[in-house]
Amino acid sequence: MGPRSKVLITAAELTELLRAGDPVTILDVRWSLEAPDGHQAYRRGHLPGAVYVSLEDELSDHTVPGRGRHPLPTGRNLEAAARRWGVRRDRPVVVYDDWNRAASARLWWLLTTSGVAHVRILDGGLPAWAKAGGALETGEVSPEPGNVTLLPEDLYEGLRPTLTADEAGDGARTGSVTLLDARGPDRFRGEAEPLDAVAGHIPGAKNLPFTALLDADGAFLPDDAIAGLLADRGVGADDTVGAYCGSGISATVIVAALAAGGRSAAMFPGSWSQWSADSSRPVARGDG
Repeated sequence: MGPRSKVLITAAELTELLRAGDPVTILDVRWSLEAPDGHQAYRRGHLPGAVYVSLEDELSDHTVPGRGRHPLPTGRNLEAAARRWGVRRDRPVVVYDDWNRAASARLWWLLTTSGVAHVRILDGGLPAWAKAGGALETGEVSPEPGNVTLLPEDLYEGLRPTLTADEAGDGARTGSVTLLDARGPDRFRGEAEPLDAVAGHIPGAKNLPFTALLDADGAFLPDDAIAGLLADRGVGADDTVGAYCGSGISATVIVAALAAGGRSAAMFPGSWSQWSADSSRPVARGDG
């Protein structure tokens, strides 16, 4: 199994898994900036056997101050949630959403960072499933509790590296990290900021909107096209890459896209919402 097939699964491949009766845990994590609670949409129709995951309540810990708009959950809380979803040892997991792979990439990143080995994103999300003629179920799914054990948080770094605010800023300033900003160009340039305290970007960062990594149907671009986007931004084959966005959600699409091509990228989870909330940190505007 190559890097891409370790990160992504197509609707056709998932259909075959289900037809064969192979055990798989399917998680529905619908979320967008405009509709952060996807539970009602889930109830109206979801993949067979899929369990709903709340990005706001289960993939974020809003009690944590100073870590941006979507602070990471603790390892203990994430493990308890994963067991509620029915995640089990040695059973593969498929995650999906219905908006630009942002929420499913966040869930993929959290689970794989904490030691769950077999997690794949449904490429193209719910629209791809519907386009392939996949069946939907309505209502809730109450799975048998899972038994997965997640790694302690101090061991996360070896699986998927993270950056603190200082590491992200210093790396971008010195060039030791090529820092990619996953937000849209207008927010990167500081022309608009609908959500955070200050408009602009981390000095030294380069803009790679996460939606640029997806085709018109919301599926990940081929590896060579993604490599071209990186090359356009001066990212060399041996460069250390970091990613951030507004609050640590959409930047995980960059991490997933690079992982599908066999390349690692570090996440700055607090992202711009953490950086911009600290008035002592510098802000850059324009194209950089």
